[in-house]
Amino acid sequence: MGFDHIDTAACRERGIHVCNTPDVLSVATAELAMMLILMAARRAGEGERLVRAGHWTGWAPTQLLGTEVSGRRLGIFGMGRIGRELARIARGFEMEIHYRNRTPLPPELEAGAIYHEDDASFLAASEVLSLNAPGGEGTRFWLNAERIAQLPRGAIVVNAARGSLVDDAALIAALRTGHLAAAGLDVYNDEPRLHPGYLALENVVLLPHLGSATTKTRDAMGHLALDGIAAVLRGETPPNLVV
Repeated sequence: MGFDHIDTAACRERGIHVCNTPDVLSVATAELAMMLILMAARRAGEGERLVRAGHWTGWAPTQLLGTEVSGRRLGIFGMGRIGRELARIARGFEMEIHYRNRTPLPPELEAGAIYHEDDASFLAASEVLSLNAPGGEGTRFWLNAERIAQLPRGAIVVNAARGSLVDDAALIAALRTGHLAAAGLDVYNDEPRLHPGYLALENVVLLPHLGSATTKTRDAMGHLALDGIAAVLRGETPPNLVV
């Protein structure tokens, strides 16, 4: 869905059509974001590594104690298609939905979510923060040290949108100090390379950009891409035209 990696001005100058594939990946990516929330909160990555390394010695009453997400406050940065799908899923966990967006949604799309017009009130409310905004210069390093400091101590951060939304050094520092309890990441700056500081942390879940990785979703994305190509070859305006 994102096209921030494409030089749209150069494409426009050369008469190159650029299309994306929205909608069809919203559910899959929102499910992935919810999975990251659960994995980070319940320390699932740490637990699996413990078992696979052969270091698990059996159940213990204080082993890998995590956090329940049910009833917690979920802050969604970017309440577009994917953000709204995540809100729908999170309501099943009785999470209270807060969101930050360019403008408030109409009531039928908001569905009871609480809009914040400034970062300070939004971040203070976000016990769990999910980044679901598009990439690009307008959101580059939005989650920086200053904003992280405004999150409640022990908050959880997940990113299934774009790696460029996060200042890696600031996030790593907050995970090391314990200001943030955990993080779950599916996207990175300069991927497939990622900041080596993440690899030394136990309290971060690291996935290889799996947001839309279901057979149903990838098939649908491929068909939308083919529809765009066919429309251009017929001399028609393709669906989902962004340039």
